[in-house]
Amino acid sequence: MYGDPETVRRILTETGDTWAVVGLSSNRRRAAYGVAEVLQRFGKRIVPVHPKAETVHGEQGYASLAEIPFEVDVVDVFVNSDLAGPVVDEAAAIGAKAVWFQLGVIDEGAYERARAGGLEMVMDRCPAIEIPRLDPATR
Repeated sequence: MYGDPETVRRILTETGDTWAVVGLSSNRRRAAYGVAEVLQRFGKRIVPVHPKAETVHGEQGYASLAEIPFEVDVVDVFVNSDLAGPVVDEAAAIGAKAVWFQLGVIDEGAYERARAGGLEMVMDRCPAIEIPRLDPATR
């Protein structure tokens, strides 16, 4: 419902390979840690975004999207739905091309703002589940 198969495929294969992962820390028990690892395995550069600004999976972390000193293609969001909406606005402000809200992260107003602002968006899905499902020829 919040990401048709074509949008999912486009974000995973055509939108770009630099993914800021909001909520990613060095806590191995958190879903963001494992998802970021899968994204790396599929050739994505992950950028940890967390108040602690920790280095995770060999990549320097930043406390906010605004602090990242290079272009970000996709913003992958691992925060509670209550906090996710402002991340869409930050993603638009830094010029990201797409936003991906993880499983259970839903904010319909943010979804509409993203789409109206020209950003691709997927909500309540997991890229670590979706990317292996893609035809290897299109990855």
